[in-house]
Amino acid sequence: MLRRSATSAQVEGRSAYLFLLPWFAGLLLLTGGPILASLGLSFTDFDLLTTPSFVGLDNYARMLTEDPHFVNAVRVTLIYVVLSVPLSGAFALLVAVLLNRPVRGGGVYRAAYYLPSLLGGSVAVAILWRQIFGADGLINDILQYFGIVGPSWISTPEYAIYTLIVLHVWQFGSPMLIFLAGLKQIPAELYDAAAVDGAGRVRAFFQITLPMLSPIIFFNLVLQTVNSFKAFTPAFIISGGTGGPADSTLFYTLFIYQEGFGNFRMGYASALAWVLLLVTAAFTALAFRSARYWVHYAD
Repeated sequence: MLRRSATSAQVEGRSAYLFLLPWFAGLLLLTGGPILASLGLSFTDFDLLTTPSFVGLDNYARMLTEDPHFVNAVRVTLIYVVLSVPLSGAFALLVAVLLNRPVRGGGVYRAAYYLPSLLGGSVAVAILWRQIFGADGLINDILQYFGIVGPSWISTPEYAIYTLIVLHVWQFGSPMLIFLAGLKQIPAELYDAAAVDGAGRVRAFFQITLPMLSPIIFFNLVLQTVNSFKAFTPAFIISGGTGGPADSTLFYTLFIYQEGFGNFRMGYASALAWVLLLVTAAFTALAFRSARYWVHYAD
């Protein structure tokens, strides 16, 4: 009997690996292989047309000492990440709290708020965003009602990056749904006990809701941070692929694209990509390290 059970388990194990084989093949051929290839290319001078020539650490030294666009791309990307991630999370949590209340047609509201997350990264929405924040766009039309003459927001270096931040905040639907799912798991008895003790809604929010949601907040923080570092389409469409005006929308990913496929410096672009990977990993590790001080689990 035991031998038959062991044989059955082995057959199931082989069947599972057989079904997973296409995924493993894709991981090795489409993900793992290119990653390792880019690591090797980061130490070469490669223009996509000729044979790569080994240059050692020259690509890394160049980005740190000679390339001013690298500094601008890092600055713009950090501004985008530092501002867009907390703002998007705060709006998502606020809307989730409001939608968690029993209202008629709650499903319709949830779908309406989630829709921008499905469309926000598309080319069409980026083009629409460029029209809204243009010199003759909707934002300036609204400001004219109050006697304010607004600039061309996407063409002014001081404001261009903030239009992209607003676009990211507008895409808060996905983290909102995750927050909403977490809110529904908080026992109502906790709020009842807090009300008996005289706690108001604000105090209950900070002493019950936020601690109970801290694992969800941590999850959204990591996910949104990684996605913000990878942002590409809005900056590419709104700036026309240039990162302008004056490099004010030069996201790091757009800079990699320009170097690799615009200037045909694929070796240098590979080095830039590996720096992005290491920086993203460092931010993620920092988030996990800090989680022990503010993330609370039920057990």
